[in-house]
Amino acid sequence: MKFSAQEEYGLRLLLRIAKSDSPTGLTIPELSEIEGLSSANVAKILRVLRLAGFIESARGQTGGYKLSKPANKIFVSEVLTTLGGKLFESGFCEMHAGIENICTNTIDCSIRSLWKTIQNMIDGVLNKFTLQDLLGKEQDVASLANSFAEELETKYNKN
Repeated sequence: MKFSAQEEYGLRLLLRIAKSDSPTGLTIPELSEIEGLSSANVAKILRVLRLAGFIESARGQTGGYKLSKPANKIFVSEVLTTLGGKLFESGFCEMHAGIENICTNTIDCSIRSLWKTIQNMIDGVLNKFTLQDLLGKEQDVASLANSFAEELETKYNKN
């Protein structure tokens, strides 16, 4: 399992915008230079993020991109779903039926159970993480991630 470049770059761009103290926001050329990405790629990702409501843009000489809501209201799970989707979604089995109309394992699928469980665990952690949480130092974010994972493990062990 891999995260896509779009998911990685999208999170990086959002973090960069969140860290900015510019009242007018950051422009595509500024973000491109700071993050070492092509202007075309930055523009494409920012468009997706803007349409999803994470950022807003202002045109003109003093224009730029800013967060559309506070960083503590932007959940990492929502950003990643917008940029790349989920590992396992409800239509997964239909999309992987091979040459048949329905998957040959529709009735009893052990693989589906695995994907659902993994997706639930990923969601359990990412649904707690906000953009604000990612603004901290790496060690602080790692501690927070570990505490979220431990909470989730405790929850699953009780069930």
